Amino acid sequence: MEPISIGLLTFATTLAGAFFGWWLGTKLPPQHLSQDSRDVIKVSMAMVATVAGLVLGLLVASAKSSYDSKDAAVRQVAVQAIVLDRTLAEYGPETKQTRDFLRQLLTTRMQQIWPTDKAKIDIASVATGPGVEVIQRQILALAPQNDAQRWLQSTALQISRDASEGRWQALQRAGSGLQWPLLTVLIFWLAVIFASFGLFAPGNASVVVALSLGALSVAAAIYLMVELDQPYSGFIRLSDAPLRTALEQLGRN
Repeated sequence: MEPISIGLLTFATTLAGAFFGWWLGTKLPPQHLSQDSRDVIKVSMAMVATVAGLVLGLLVASAKSSYDSKDAAVRQVAVQAIVLDRTLAEYGPETKQTRDFLRQLLTTRMQQIWPTDKAKIDIASVATGPGVEVIQRQILALAPQNDAQRWLQSTALQISRDASEGRWQALQRAGSGLQWPLLTVLIFWLAVIFASFGLFAPGNASVVVALSLGALSVAAAIYLMVELDQPYSGFIRLSDAPLRTALEQLGRN
């Protein structure tokens, strides 16, 4: 489900809850709206609001953490590409073919993951085509002549192994980490809370505006949370700027 659809659903649900509470307040007998009844309802809703606030905060923090980890993975790939290229350059001119393939591989991956003709990032493309394993085989085929070259070969193999692990970790992290049953319950809690607001609210324009702005605010929070959890499409997307910067550095002596 698209983040904007979830945000609109949250807005509609919470606002509907507020209007339902207002309608219910006009139909209930007076004894149900006495001061004692108001106190009990307010205490109960305060407890629900506290729990809902805690859950919303945890979900937003979890979504932000998920986004940060995926963004860090992109930056890590850029760093690994630059360091691997520099290590191979230090080894000697016999690694030029490997360095050229590294540049070609990074270019291809960027074109696959960030296609210019699509709105969505195609993260699944990291599993297609030749990967860093080809570079590993080329590094293993080198014949070091001294201790320095042997160390550089070992270092390049370690960097390529880390890059290979990162490739498959990125694919595993592609899915959503959001707990949808928990999000559903949270939206229900918000609707109940807004229904309690409308239950005792007078029917005037100021109240309608206030309830609408409140519903819009919580809907915006949930929209941003889902956007952060799904950074491969929508408004908040992962940037390819770190890889473009790395690509500019590859091949330089």
